[in-house]
Amino acid sequence: MKSINQHQAFENEKSIQTDFKEKMTYSDYLSLDTLLSSQHRLSDHHDEMLFIIVHHVSELWMKQILHEIYSATRDIQTDNLKSSFKKLARVSQIQEQLKSVWDVLSTLTPSEYIEFRDKLGNASGFQSYQNRLVEFSLGYKTEYVLKIYEKETELHQILQEAHEAPSLYDVSIQALARAGFSIDKEVLERDVSITHKTNESVKRAWMIVYKNVDQYWELYELAEKLVDIEGLFQQWRFRHMKTVERIIGFKKGTGGSGGVSYLKKVLDQYFFPELWELRTDL
Repeated sequence: MKSINQHQAFENEKSIQTDFKEKMTYSDYLSLDTLLSSQHRLSDHHDEMLFIIVHHVSELWMKQILHEIYSATRDIQTDNLKSSFKKLARVSQIQEQLKSVWDVLSTLTPSEYIEFRDKLGNASGFQSYQNRLVEFSLGYKTEYVLKIYEKETELHQILQEAHEAPSLYDVSIQALARAGFSIDKEVLERDVSITHKTNESVKRAWMIVYKNVDQYWELYELAEKLVDIEGLFQQWRFRHMKTVERIIGFKKGTGGSGGVSYLKKVLDQYFFPELWELRTDL
């Protein structure tokens, strides 16, 4: 058998660009020098790098989730539901990636984490402003957490505006009303800075959609996309909780939360309550 020149594949590609003295490279386009120099360990422990990168990856994926949700929200506001479906489906795929991140972090043992945990001070994922923006965009509004960000005026303003903006579910309910469904005025004109509570008129509207799928196919598809997102969000929360329990047990979080006990409580929070309740009545 003839030996294969390991460079042959490259050498046969005569059109591959190799002179980048005056051209933009892959690294330039992605600003890799900035991205890859952003992992600053505060200890000498090997596993702190994993801890930082897992959270960096999560924040990047949350940035893309927000990009998709904000665009899908605008689509729904203009009754362009079909355009929103691709974006909402992409959110669900990203959520699968976010869930898998906990599998990687779970390779960190309690003995390893305790070696650098004190270096975090009071820094905690609880303070992730993008996580708050995701919650706000889906409709879970918590004004008290805004205090965490008061020292950063510009960021606080962004969060305040998101807190007062219609959520993905708010605009979906508005879409039901524009489609001719009778939605209570108190829902359509409510203060959207307050978390939506289950409402019978909204539930009845979704029930009609689910019982007449062919007639209301786009609204039905929208509802299922929302259920996908909430289901995966809850799975992400559960994996988060179990990862924390595996690594620190029932210790308090670095940010002062109850840790696992707090994470268990948020598993009972719903963004789109009527879409879950109607399943019992169908």
